[in-house]
Amino acid sequence: MEPIEIRFNIDWPGFSLAVDEQLPGRGVTALFGHSGSGKTTLLRCIAGLVRAPKGRLVFQGKVWQDASTWVPTHRRSLGYVFQEASLFPHLTVIGNLRYGQKRAPADIPAEQRVSLDQAIDLLGILPLLDRKPDRLSGGERQRVAIARALAVSPRILLMDEPLAALDLARKQEILPYLERLHDELAIPVLYVSHAPDEVARLADHLVIMDGGRVLASGPLAATLARLDLPIRLGEDAGVVLEGRITERDTRWHLLKVDCGGVDLWVRDTGVPTDHPVRVRILARDVSIVLAPVAGTSILNTLPARVLSLGEDAHPALALVQLQAGQSTLLARLTHRSADHLGLAPGLPVWIQIKAVALL
Repeated sequence: MEPIEIRFNIDWPGFSLAVDEQLPGRGVTALFGHSGSGKTTLLRCIAGLVRAPKGRLVFQGKVWQDASTWVPTHRRSLGYVFQEASLFPHLTVIGNLRYGQKRAPADIPAEQRVSLDQAIDLLGILPLLDRKPDRLSGGERQRVAIARALAVSPRILLMDEPLAALDLARKQEILPYLERLHDELAIPVLYVSHAPDEVARLADHLVIMDGGRVLASGPLAATLARLDLPIRLGEDAGVVLEGRITERDTRWHLLKVDCGGVDLWVRDTGVPTDHPVRVRILARDVSIVLAPVAGTSILNTLPARVLSLGEDAHPALALVQLQAGQSTLLARLTHRSADHLGLAPGLPVWIQIKAVALL
């Protein structure tokens, strides 16, 4: 798929946006950063809800905006999901979906159309069709809002922190449906978030923003493992690895995951053998030793090599970038410990991973 070309410059009192990037034309791209970093403004520029002078936007080879072209929002063949569901209160769920369906452009080929039945199935909302929005939970309303955006048969889906208004339980309820969108739909998704756990679970490509600028843009795993970014994730610093289930230990209810030559044991969640999975390893859960430790309760102990050392959010702490197999990991430790161990690029070490989350 052709990349999405974006170039926007905005200079408002107290805020400026300057972005010149090429984003992947498929998969989920997360626009990530703290509040006020410019994520939503960028998304609204892409949607045509904010008009950036002298901007340029090319999607699937078609110019949506440049010096001589301006395609209005309703002709951009996109679906937009806001933080709040914004459903029509006087319509039932099916009424809201049919409203979205009426907005589907007539020129979309049949094979690219998302049917109402497909949208209903993807978001699991069949039992809700006859209800009005005031009879839905927050998670249910947001699932309906996403289904309505899909009913437009968009060529791209824009999602502006769709889980921000939900509590933890409702977020956990809706995340599997967002994963289904990722797995079953071919359309690209731009997903705005400031929540590292959402990004780790959903994104393929990561764009990190701060102060209206792009600090980094690249594949999720490689970008999370970088040490040269001024934005600090604190307790959320860590990496995401792609892997595959290779073994099931039925006695101890564990799964073995091969992540690029690194075998990790995780809790058995019922995922079938040979199934692709994603695991998240936080830097705070990785410790470093110079030789294997006997008599430890930690299952995942691996040989590794130090790649580089960097600063963490607190001056007492360091982040260590490590190579294990084909995978890059991060470990957090004090500068004192790093000095005591003599850590330096190229040093062979052993790492102990206290926790691995299967996403």
